[in-house]
Amino acid sequence: MTDCKLTLGPLLYHWPTERKLDFYRRIAAEAPVDTVVLGEVVCPKRTAGEEILPELIALLQAAGKEVVLGSLALVMQPRERHATADLLELDLPVEAGDGTALALLRGRPHHAGPLLPVANEGTLAMLAGQGLRRICFAGELPGSTVAVLAAEAARLGVEAEAFVFGRLPLAISARCYHARNHGLAKDGCQFVCGEDPDGLVVDTLDGMPFVAINGVQTQTHSYVDLVGDLAALRAMGIHRFRLSPQDLDMVAVARTVRATLDGQIDPEEAAERLQDLTPDTDHSNGFFHGLEGRVQVAGRSPGLVE
Repeated sequence: MTDCKLTLGPLLYHWPTERKLDFYRRIAAEAPVDTVVLGEVVCPKRTAGEEILPELIALLQAAGKEVVLGSLALVMQPRERHATADLLELDLPVEAGDGTALALLRGRPHHAGPLLPVANEGTLAMLAGQGLRRICFAGELPGSTVAVLAAEAARLGVEAEAFVFGRLPLAISARCYHARNHGLAKDGCQFVCGEDPDGLVVDTLDGMPFVAINGVQTQTHSYVDLVGDLAALRAMGIHRFRLSPQDLDMVAVARTVRATLDGQIDPEEAAERLQDLTPDTDHSNGFFHGLEGRVQVAGRSPGLVE
């Protein structure tokens, strides 16, 4: 076994309660992940399943998984701020999704999620001084920037994590794209986002897949797939890798990435396995290689650390 660890990020989609329970039961029993981030991070209206959170925490901890609580990526109402503050009372690590959570967590050890705009050493140092202990870097960052930030994180004693699989969260809006698409108002959305358990891909006028929408969230239409770049990331000093839950066999995804990190299969075979799991969805690593995000680059681009 290597010293690398896998994190399963928060579920970004609106799944029924029973499906969530079944999903995390299997993750607890079968997935070789070290950490699981729980909690609603996209839309404060999605309260279905909140009652099973204690059960999920106990289930995952009994399986030896570290449990982290994620906070909303956009806080607009007092009740949402109170809900974020309530996370601090559960005696578990909290992953900040926005500045509101950072303010509440200041002075306490905490984590930061990929939607926080940390793209330079100064910001990272400031957050470390306020209690940041782990950060998942934004998936849009090129590898050259990740290398600089990873080195600074090591100097500051902050654990660095890379987003290596799944639809990358790009932005959060005050408006609900899913509701608008169905001719509904946000306040009367009828939770239509639940009809697309893996997000809804939006095409350009020319018929090219552009982005995916997930309620108030915008994501990449492709699955970010850095399985071929794991060696480069490890050379940068990153030893924690994030998988984002999608509507597919996430246990198989976790096993494939784990086997690659452990040297049991090569990156080429891993890439084939992941693509076989998702035959109808493109994969991409363009952001990491300093290119447009939708492309998939084989091998290492110039300028990345060996």
